[in-house]
Amino acid sequence: IFSIVVFGSIVNECYVNKDSQNPELLCIFNENESACSYGIAVGIIAFFGCIFFFIVDLYFQQISSVKDRKRTVLLDLGFSGFLSFLWFVAFCFLANQWQRTTMGKGVSQGADAARAAIAFSFFSIIVWVSSA
Repeated sequence: IFSIVVFGSIVNECYVNKDSQNPELLCIFNENESACSYGIAVGIIAFFGCIFFFIVDLYFQQISSVKDRKRTVLLDLGFSGFLSFLWFVAFCFLANQWQRTTMGKGVSQGADAARAAIAFSFFSIIVWVSSA
């Protein structure tokens, strides 16, 4: 759910017009397109990874081989550790870019969504570390 909040808030409200005369949408995080793209990418990876491992957990009892069960558990552990790292980088990157952002009319419109993306990136670190 945290990943949905992060990529949903970035996609919906973190692209704003710099001024009314320029129709080009810019990322709210210091006008750095990489920050928005990274947050969206990590959120989507986490979302689909959760769906995949939820399905694997549903069918876990039907895996008869002990080696396959061990590989499944190790894959889940590795994925959780990897996503913990990705969310840590996302939190640091988004927070750093938000700190460098100059407040303007367009920025103030999406400020709550940017803060939500940063906060839920932090919460995701805790959730994925505990999952690992």
